[in-house]
Amino acid sequence: MCLLVFAWKTEAGFPLVVAANRDERLDRPAHAICVLRDRDPRVLGGRDDLAGGTWLAVNEHGVVAGLTNRPSPGGRDPTKRSRGELPLMVAAHRTAEAGVRALSRRVEPGRYNPAWLLVGDRDSLFYVELALDQAPSVTSLASGIHILENVGLGERSPKVSRIRSLISEADHGAVPLWAALPGILADHTVPSEPDDVPSEADDPSEPDDVGRGDETVIRPTATLAACVHTEEYGTRSAALVRIAPEPGALPDVLVADGPPCTASFVDNSPWWVAGGRKP
Repeated sequence: MCLLVFAWKTEAGFPLVVAANRDERLDRPAHAICVLRDRDPRVLGGRDDLAGGTWLAVNEHGVVAGLTNRPSPGGRDPTKRSRGELPLMVAAHRTAEAGVRALSRRVEPGRYNPAWLLVGDRDSLFYVELALDQAPSVTSLASGIHILENVGLGERSPKVSRIRSLISEADHGAVPLWAALPGILADHTVPSEPDDVPSEADDPSEPDDVGRGDETVIRPTATLAACVHTEEYGTRSAALVRIAPEPGALPDVLVADGPPCTASFVDNSPWWVAGGRKP
């Protein structure tokens, strides 16, 4: 997943609203939405059919865990475990706090390639950093709009600045965030870059690690847009999630099986019920 927007305690009637674009190689097999765990709790999300993990997991209790890969100049280490296990690890718990606590206990330094996560529910929101060969670092976040791409939360990012600007424009135009998010995820604008952000890649064949981390990593200019399109890599799917304040209320989960500029968002609520089918 290369773009996550978590609006926590900012929207009337919904303590958590999440929007996400998943960017990946076009030939990498995946399901945009499926049942990742049958029960105790039931978990919905996308599935990477190659590595078996996910980039976004949502459970029936309203826990949402999203992942972006933290770039490494040397590329992904194939000997380490798949980062896609991490959202599933968190979503196995009834609360975001319990999930993050379990992740902190279970993940040993160096077991996974570097990554970042946003994990939230109706009561709390956390930012998790997995640096190379270090234990997970957890930060509790305040209410607000938190945007994460393949750059650490709070680091300078033309992509994040563009998304934040679009959200602000919608707010000033009195457009509800939930209604504005599909168009924001579909935005193709490549924003201007600060001088210290490289813009061209010699070979984007490792899009799993496009972005910046502890050291500068070259990235294709096209990846600065919300909705990414290149010959071999791009936005494969998108998701919208919102969590109601009432305990026991099932999350709304809408998924576009394809880039959100062309694919429609479909309500996947029937999949919360065992035996339910996608509309």
